[in-house]
Amino acid sequence: MAIGDKAENKGENLGGKLKEGTGKATGNERLEAEGKGDQASANLKDGVEKIKDAAKNIVGGDKNKH
Repeated sequence: MAIGDKAENKGENLGGKLKEGTGKATGNERLEAEGKGDQASANLKDGVEKIKDAAKNIVGGDKNKH
């Protein structure tokens, strides 16, 4: 997984948590739901990247193992 992808996913997840918290605090259900959606999207992207990494390790062997 590229470092940029990891950071982007973490940023999207954090932004989602912020939106969700703001929505809860202000009683804005739409903003709260949007925040939860952002978090779900970030988690899904992170999962896809982990699967890609695992597939690369299986196909190419883990070059980091000694």
